[in-house]
Amino acid sequence: MARILITGCAGFIGYHTAHRLLTERFAVTGIDNLNDYYDVGLKKARLGRLEVHPGFQFQVMDVADRSAVAKLFESGQFEKVIHLAAQVGPRYSIVNPHAYVDSNLVGFINILEGCRHTKVRHLVYASSSSVYGANPKQPFSVADPVDHPVSLYAATKKANELMAYSYAHLYRIPTTGLRFFTVYGPWGRPDMAPIIFTRAILEGRPLDVYNFGKMRRDFTYIDDIIEGMRRVLDRIPVAPPGDGQDKPWGGGAPVALYNIGNNSPVELMDFIRAIESATGKKAQLNLMPAQPGDVPATWADIDDLQRDVGFRPHTPLSEGIPRFVAWFREYYRI
Repeated sequence: MARILITGCAGFIGYHTAHRLLTERFAVTGIDNLNDYYDVGLKKARLGRLEVHPGFQFQVMDVADRSAVAKLFESGQFEKVIHLAAQVGPRYSIVNPHAYVDSNLVGFINILEGCRHTKVRHLVYASSSSVYGANPKQPFSVADPVDHPVSLYAATKKANELMAYSYAHLYRIPTTGLRFFTVYGPWGRPDMAPIIFTRAILEGRPLDVYNFGKMRRDFTYIDDIIEGMRRVLDRIPVAPPGDGQDKPWGGGAPVALYNIGNNSPVELMDFIRAIESATGKKAQLNLMPAQPGDVPATWADIDDLQRDVGFRPHTPLSEGIPRFVAWFREYYRI
């Protein structure tokens, strides 16, 4: 069976992606550098659940290591690649910008070069809703201009889209970019709002709420993200006839770009109330000004995703939050 490479496989989305493909009996090679941006123990716990599958192979590897990545592609002969490894988090990019250059830019060019030299059939890579910045037009569409990122993280993700397009154009590598919208669910990242909020509420500590709670997010449950990505993986883009200038991402190259979001933005205070309901405890709110790099609202236009792969994320908070809180209580024993 053809092998699929997943980078960042010990991460939140990477773990769920690998688990889905392994349950479908795909052969999966996973790599991750297991850095300490957040709890390495959580990453290893995710890996432990993948390593029970006989079709899974894992290597500790940094995508910024050019020679290691080149050797991996030469030996792996991967049919498809799902590139999820990245330095994440808009706020942290203010503190440590070089981490984003190393992982998100140098790492991505190494993946593109691997795909180029081994003739990978399809590269699917993670972009982010952060590329939209403070765009006042909503819902966000992939046809919208995204030339004003408000964080370095967002700028690197926009750069990834441009780099992918150039390789698709020059070397005919089919590439699909996915702009994820505020993903949450079991095995989520501890630096993101769901875990931060849930832990504070359960421990009876004040909860810092930025921009005085006046934010809206298109919260998207992890199972919806994985279903969308799984369908996209099988839809290998082809170059459109002619020059392709009618496409929002440019001329005649085998590229695609999709939003994956719930298409139903939620007020941050409603999100907190959903956690209160699932935990049975009231939050103590510490309302604070907005932080640099934050955007006031996100909302995904997913018409293209539905048209091309027949799927719309649909899990409401009323279902997703209780599932997440149940996992949180079990994993953290709270």
